[in-house]
Amino acid sequence: MRKHSHRQVFVLATAQALFQTASVLVMTVGGLAGSQIASRPELATVPIAAMFLGTAITTFPASAWMARVGRRAGFLLGATLGILGGLIGAGGIWLGSLALLALGTLLVGAYQAFAQFYRFAAGEVADDAFRPRAISLVLAGGVVAALLGPMLGRLGGPLLQPAYVGSFLILAIVSLAAFGTLLALRMPNIATDHVDTGKGRPWATIVTQPGYLVALFGAATGYGIMILAMTATPIAMTHHHHELTTAATVIQLHVLGMFLPSFFTGTLIARFGVLRIMLAGVALLSAHVLMTWTGTGFGSFASALVLLGVGWNFLYIGGTTLLTTTYSPAEKSRAQATNDMTIFIVGLACSFGAGGLLEAVGWQTLNGLLLPWLAIAALVLLWFSFRTSAAARSAPDLSPASIRKGAR
Repeated sequence: MRKHSHRQVFVLATAQALFQTASVLVMTVGGLAGSQIASRPELATVPIAAMFLGTAITTFPASAWMARVGRRAGFLLGATLGILGGLIGAGGIWLGSLALLALGTLLVGAYQAFAQFYRFAAGEVADDAFRPRAISLVLAGGVVAALLGPMLGRLGGPLLQPAYVGSFLILAIVSLAAFGTLLALRMPNIATDHVDTGKGRPWATIVTQPGYLVALFGAATGYGIMILAMTATPIAMTHHHHELTTAATVIQLHVLGMFLPSFFTGTLIARFGVLRIMLAGVALLSAHVLMTWTGTGFGSFASALVLLGVGWNFLYIGGTTLLTTTYSPAEKSRAQATNDMTIFIVGLACSFGAGGLLEAVGWQTLNGLLLPWLAIAALVLLWFSFRTSAAARSAPDLSPASIRKGAR
């Protein structure tokens, strides 16, 4: 049983690496591709915004559909949308149509909506002891994406004309590889296991549990702050006279900071408890803010963005792990979809607001404005930690039964 579980986590981690590669590829060249066909400069980032929008509007339907047909069928559909997104995006660039390019990245965003459930699927195939590590190992697939995404985007740029047609064709190939990988996935099928979602508690009861709200707020805090700062970084570095290649290096270091800790985050959660790791994430994000105040040289930007990535990792994986203790199998589609849709709405708002905030207040003040948000997150986590202190002392390895008792 344990060997089968490990094999399925490996399949999901590989699929995660391929999906993240496609996502990072869009983040790397989407704006550049948009700028060469947009009628106005401010429309250049529409393809990237469309990807986030695609994720936000697809998350709930994706979860509901997988509740009926099973994870495997849903994940395969998601990869198919990624293939179509790459082909349509390439066609949009070929025809000089920003709308068609945005449609392609919207479909890539829909692919991302399905892929966001890989980490939950890892939790479903793992036992209680292995679950935190399984979730973090799947997210560790992003390490591969940090290296491959920018490289493939730049490789495909001049490959065909117009520029970046090749990049989106490579995206389609990567998505096809993900489809092939997911064919090897074998896990309990919700549709055939006859999980009766009607037996679950009402949606409002699920999402108003203290544990659920703390998990959601923690993950949304990490994701929102990360997106806000990461989106603003290349523009801020350009304002402070850094080369675009230097800014790309900082972003690459940031993405490595996001995913490299995933190899041991699950172990840290098992040893110290999920709430302590989430508090450590808040501390690291606060350290990111303080580092931005040390200057605007490469070292300050790079150090700040690495801290930002690791802080996101601790809060996001910790929030996901805590969330899995707050719902039953019959409730998971609604619980997970609400969580991910909320997180991506926060991310969408932060990505749209980053440019305006940076222009209005500057890089260092923008980051300073994050401290009140982080202070509230710390207070919420401390309150919940005190609320569950007895359970945490008796089960430092994050016993789901103990955490669930405090969560409810």
